[in-house]
Amino acid sequence: MNEAKLYNIIRAPRVSEKTARLQEVSNQYVFEVATDATKADIKVAVEKLFEVKVEAVNVVNVKGKNKSFRFRAGSRGNWRKAYVTLAEGQSIDVMAKA
Repeated sequence: MNEAKLYNIIRAPRVSEKTARLQEVSNQYVFEVATDATKADIKVAVEKLFEVKVEAVNVVNVKGKNKSFRFRAGSRGNWRKAYVTLAEGQSIDVMAKA
């Protein structure tokens, strides 16, 4: 797989208080991923991009919220997030500046 395709599968890391706690407690990292990406795709992409050993991948489909702006109703898009569990002793620096 070329690098452009890998970055298409893994869009961005999700950084919040909850995800920071997951990193400390259970060595899990959370990424926003393509809606059509499979668990196997995500595992390969993370292993190649960050050079780590992935133990498990859990995927969640997130429904877009309904919002209104100036009396117009609209909705945010649906997206997908992946919880990636790494092998013991491995880590990813998600705060690194690109």
